[in-house]
Amino acid sequence: MLSLLGLLTGLLLLIVLTMRGVNLFILAPLCALLVAVTNGIPFWQIAGQTDFVHGYMNGFASFVSSWFLMFLLGSLFGKLMEHTGAADAVALAIINKLGKSHAVAAVVLACAVLTYGGVSVFVVAFSAYPMAVSLFKDANLPRRFIPAALGLGSVTFTMTSAGSPEIQNWIPIQYLKTSPYAGWEVSVVVAIFMAALGYALLKKMINKAVDQGEHFIGRDSDPVVGERALPHPLLGIIPLIVVLLLSNLLHHSLQQAALIVALAAGVLCLYLLNRRFVQNLDKALNDGVTGALLAIGNTAAVVGFGSVAKLTPAFDQIVHAVVALPGPELLGAAVAVSVIAGVTGSASGGQVIALPEIAPTYLERGVDAEQLHRVVAISSGALDSLPHNGYVVTTIRAICGESHHNAYWPVAVVTVLVPFIGTVLAIVLFQWM
Repeated sequence: MLSLLGLLTGLLLLIVLTMRGVNLFILAPLCALLVAVTNGIPFWQIAGQTDFVHGYMNGFASFVSSWFLMFLLGSLFGKLMEHTGAADAVALAIINKLGKSHAVAAVVLACAVLTYGGVSVFVVAFSAYPMAVSLFKDANLPRRFIPAALGLGSVTFTMTSAGSPEIQNWIPIQYLKTSPYAGWEVSVVVAIFMAALGYALLKKMINKAVDQGEHFIGRDSDPVVGERALPHPLLGIIPLIVVLLLSNLLHHSLQQAALIVALAAGVLCLYLLNRRFVQNLDKALNDGVTGALLAIGNTAAVVGFGSVAKLTPAFDQIVHAVVALPGPELLGAAVAVSVIAGVTGSASGGQVIALPEIAPTYLERGVDAEQLHRVVAISSGALDSLPHNGYVVTTIRAICGESHHNAYWPVAVVTVLVPFIGTVLAIVLFQWM
């Protein structure tokens, strides 16, 4: 009982204090230490026992060593898209097609195109934020809904869909020996459903707020769009296509390394096509590296918390209880991944911790690997977006300058509730196949 109480208390503190703005690099190890103390895990090695320091740092370091190159190349790709103006060009092209009267749809679609093209979700938020501010200002919509619009286009139907070059779609490959297109038929249906439902719910919340008198309030720090010459939108779209094509064409021969090669080729293609629009290459590269370190560091910090949680008796009890759930096998897998992603505050971190534990069990039971891949991917994008999630913290606070109190509820609706319903739909559809 004490083990479970300690684990839940540590997780609750992690969520509450994150909402109050405490730095994850400090907060995550302290909450993990609380979990360790309440579970009798020694601080340092004693007679070969697993300890807090090694447990936390092994989780932190293993995540960084496995995924750093992908975070780095994805961040460099995104920063070059930003610094060359290619991201703005693509976003503006979409906005011009839809019209400013469809401000919310334009922001969501712009983020979706960039995310599915291989730009890191963190960088997409940075790149699309100026466009979103401009659109919401022209439409006089409450700016507290900007994080939700960015999140809907970035971390829901595109991040976990078949063919996506985001790592949340690639992590299951090494455990299940599948492809990035695993379960694509169901994935297409679920992605369309999630996009439509998320957009409908977001519009309903915004309309309700407007009816209650909320409107756009400008700030002196608001970015200004359109102050420089931009490349042709095709010069931004071509590198996105390069990343998509190479990541999927090279998968069978290079496996996990295919994404590294694809992103590297995307960076090179983007630079060669748009080099005359690069105003400061050194700054673009430095910002890309810094962004990669921040993104992977925030994620790894919470993965470290999950690694300590994994050492507790309560964690084993939770996993066994979930695996033994009655009903479809895919349901148990979805619940396991969602819960662990919620504990770690990370879809990728939740997969890395959960899959080694549950994948062999479900494969031995005869669960189709492709179906398992897709359900794991989609379900990892639900409870991961709790308040302590690195993307949520960065987008709400650092990028949009909002508070969790004002902006998190709309984010939760589109990035927690919608993927949860999408997961249920995916399981139902796979049962019928």
